[in-house]
Amino acid sequence: MADHVVVTRDLMDGSRFRSAVPGVAIVRSVNAPELADARLVLVDLALGIDLSALVGDDRTVIAYGSHVDEEALQSAIAAGCADALPRSKVFRRAAELLAD
Repeated sequence: MADHVVVTRDLMDGSRFRSAVPGVAIVRSVNAPELADARLVLVDLALGIDLSALVGDDRTVIAYGSHVDEEALQSAIAAGCADALPRSKVFRRAAELLAD
């Protein structure tokens, strides 16, 4: 399974992540088998998913979303995400965030 997984339904996001980090797993659902052993998960807040399904003791979850939706970013931190970043920062730092 994948060590680093991005959860998004946005095809452009997936393309940008794959460009920055070839081989990163891109999934559309929190039920994807790639998430079973993931150590790092980036999740798109636009999906509106329950982040508790992703947050766990053995993995780091970083949420990303619109820079103007401070409430969603703060809610992600409250839900247990290690960080919640604006989309622009995530794409600028994609290679760094998804590095081994």
